[in-house]
Amino acid sequence: MTTERTFSIIKPDATRRNLTGAVTKMLEEAGLRVVASKRIHMTREQAEGFYGVHKERPFFADLVGFMISGPVVVQVLEGEDAVAANRKVMGATNPANAEPGTIRKELAESIEANSVHGSDSAENAAIEIAFFFQPEEIVG
Repeated sequence: MTTERTFSIIKPDATRRNLTGAVTKMLEEAGLRVVASKRIHMTREQAEGFYGVHKERPFFADLVGFMISGPVVVQVLEGEDAVAANRKVMGATNPANAEPGTIRKELAESIEANSVHGSDSAENAAIEIAFFFQPEEIVG
């Protein structure tokens, strides 16, 4: 096992319901440590840039609209095999298919409003972290 960093977003559906602390608690209980965190209201340009990989997908406009609908919390998480650990505690994208005890099973409203985003690889984590954070903001 190796210590690594990953990226997480607590999405607008969760911040709207004041679940930032509950999500963070679940992340920390999964062995992840928050080494950078900030609450932001993404601009349309940020959301379109961040989710640009999905630009040609039919859900792109709805995704961007959802992500700019309210504040989010962007975080850098650190821990042993952090990408895999974060993906495990998040649960399946569709909350109906997520394991009990996962963030999405316990807190998500729907497949679209599924409360959290997490990097799918160490390579993407590095890209996503750099999209929102300067190196000096990560104080792990």
